[in-house]
Parts: sequence; structure tokens; C-alpha cells
Amino acid sequence: MTIVFPMAGLSSRFLNAGYKIPKYMLKIQNKTVFYNAVFGFKHYFKDCNFLFIYRDIHNTEKFIADECEKFKIKNKILVKLDDETQGQAHTVMLGLEKAYIDDNESILIFNIDTFRYNYILPDFDYEKLDGYLEVFQADGEQWSFVLPGDDKNVLKTTEKERISNLCSSGLYYFKKGKDFKDSFKFSYENKLYVKNELYIAPLYNYLIKNDKQIKYHEINLSDIIFCGTPQDYERIKIENNIS
Repeated sequence: MTIVFPMAGLSSRFLNAGYKIPKYMLKIQNKTVFYNAVFGFKHYFKDCNFLFIYRDIHNTEKFIADECEKFKIKNKILVKLDDETQGQAHTVMLGLEKAYIDDNESILIFNIDTFRYNYILPDFDYEKLDGYLEVFQADGEQWSFVLPGDDKNVLKTTEKERISNLCSSGLYYFKKGKDFKDSFKFSYENKLYVKNELYIAPLYNYLIKNDKQIKYHEINLSDIIFCGTPQDYERIKIENNIS
């Protein structure tokens, strides 16, 4: 399995708020946001590939290499992008292609600005499963959403369109990289943009329509910490709730 961290965003909200470095370099309790995000997957440092897709601003390549050395990650892959992308899904697509990730390789995607401590794969029948999304219950319209069916099956996914109270944590699993690529190509060719970006959650609709088994796994909102905005970051520093 390859665990993918897309980190090619411009951190524009942080830069506009006066921060001088990308958000993943900011410190919390002497650990960077990057460290806290990646450390949640410590159970897979020895056995999985870790793919980091970035733009080399503020010497990010050296920063990633130095941080990964702290984890002793066995197999890390760094992919540098020269240009801004059309959203997180586009970033992942470019990373998979440039890293030559095998089409049959399982991929797990997560945000570099979210903390999900002690993550382990949930108990699914992975022989039958084609993909899953991690979700929690919350208010608001700003999330990706899952329409649930029986037996934790996903009937539909949306972006910024509230169709249930199940919101994506930003963690996405695809049993085969080829499924991600096929879904992305369909979305790209059919211009399925949301606010001029290609998001990951809606890609599952293509797989669902093609009779792939997509599930959801629900966690508690307290199991996850978001650090995507300056307000989130400052709140976390004050609350001092990083384990």
C-alpha cells in the first residue's frame, strides 16, 4: 500500500494572514504540522510506501526529507510539481503518475493539515472492497459528504453539498490505483469541477456507478484534529491538545 500526502497547495489563507512559511512547517509543541499529520500513520512506517507530492517552496524537499528521517520511514517517495494544480485530486493523479505507482497498488490518501493519531485500517473484507471513505458526524456545508446505504455501503458522495450528516475526514482508500486514475480521468474529461477544483470524494461516484463496492467507516469527531486554517492552528496551540 502507498500512503499519499498531497501537499501542493499554496497555504494562501496562512500567507494572507501574515504567516511567512507554509502551514505544514508551522510548529505545535516543538513538532511541525507535517510531523503531527504523518505520525498518525506510524503503524505503517516499516511496511508501506509514503508518497509526498509537493511544490518546492521554502526548501520543502529538504524539509520533508528531514522530517521523514525522524520517523525512520522505510520507503519514502518525493514528487515535486512545478505548477499549481486543479485541486487535490489532480495533485494525487500527477503524483501517482510521476512516481510510477503500480495500477494494482492500494492507495490511502490523507491531508497534510489534519491529525489522525494511531490510525489503523478498519475491519473490512478487503477481498471484496474496492474503496472506502472515513467519515464523522458534524454540522456545516464545508465538507465532503456520504449518502449511506445498508451495511455501510456508500450510495453517493458530494462536495460542499450536504446530503447527510456524514462528513469526510479527508481519508480515502482505493484498493487499486487504477480505479483512482480511471475515476479522475472521467471527472476531468467531463469537467466535474466544484468551485474550479477537482476533489477526491466525488470520484467514488464513478466507481459506484460501475458496480464497485465502496464503504464508509465512521469515527468520532474527537478522533481527528483539523489544522487547515489559521484559526484552527491558533486554537490548537492554545488548547495544547496534541498527544
